[in-house]
Amino acid sequence: MTSSTDNPFVVIMLVVIFILGIAISLLANVLLSAAQYKTKESGAGDSDSSDGHPATAHDQTLAGVGAALSVPAVNGISDTAFYLIVSVIALEVFIIMALLYNLRVTLGLSWRRRGGAAIPAASKTPRVTLWTRLNRFKPVEQEADLDLGHDYDGIRELDNKLPPWWLYGFYCTIIFAVVYLWRYHVAHSAPLPAEEYAIAVHEAEIRKAEYLKKTADNVDENTVKLLTSPDDLAAGKAVFQGTCFACHGKSGEGGVGPNLTDEYWLHGGSINDVFRTIKYGWPDKGMKSWKDDYSPRQIAQIASYVKSLGGTHPDNPKPPQGTVYKP
Repeated sequence: MTSSTDNPFVVIMLVVIFILGIAISLLANVLLSAAQYKTKESGAGDSDSSDGHPATAHDQTLAGVGAALSVPAVNGISDTAFYLIVSVIALEVFIIMALLYNLRVTLGLSWRRRGGAAIPAASKTPRVTLWTRLNRFKPVEQEADLDLGHDYDGIRELDNKLPPWWLYGFYCTIIFAVVYLWRYHVAHSAPLPAEEYAIAVHEAEIRKAEYLKKTADNVDENTVKLLTSPDDLAAGKAVFQGTCFACHGKSGEGGVGPNLTDEYWLHGGSINDVFRTIKYGWPDKGMKSWKDDYSPRQIAQIASYVKSLGGTHPDNPKPPQGTVYKP
């Protein structure tokens, strides 16, 4: 079977996933640096930043991903692999959008603080951003209340709660596990990987049989091969004993036609020569053409059966005719 990694769609999607992963890593580093800078330097920011640049990058990212997602699944890739790839890309796009939004909020707050006039004391209330809500950041002033008293080389352990994004992500994995367990192991409404593989192999065998069935009739005297399977020889024998026996005898011992069991041949003794003789015949010697009566595969079966008669030594063989054929 063809590997999924040879599928052009899979290769393109893997490249998109890799590029988006790099973008996520870069944006995460930029966002963390901006958040740390804002925390350390109160009121600091980047006056050269604007809301338009991240939005433009965001639009370009969505446009590229949208183009990638619009590519339909192609043959050679299972539904499981296709939806897995699309899900990974969708998750990466969501992460990029969240990072871009938080980066925009962080840089936008810094710009307003640095570029604007002094904020009155009464209005200096802490503003809770989405980034803070997602991570449950605590002000530096509250760290003393969270300190557990464990100090390792200057690194203090704080009793911080898990970030909401982590908790919600964990809850989603539980829901996914329950749905997966029910779908694949309880309701059996979808095949397991081993079952999916068995189904794919079975379908491939069916397609292979159909292909061989269609190509079997494409043989000629140049491409014919000696058939050795019992089914093919039995089919050739049935035609021979129903049609060819009148001239060549039931066992190929010969009659009006030559003996087919010895090593002497009038028109060549290879499988190609026998196929040609049956297909086109030799009308001047009483051998008719059978190409209009039998398909190329049937002629190949008859020729293979005739070749299998060599050396059988039937009763009352006709004397040799022609020349000795040596394979």
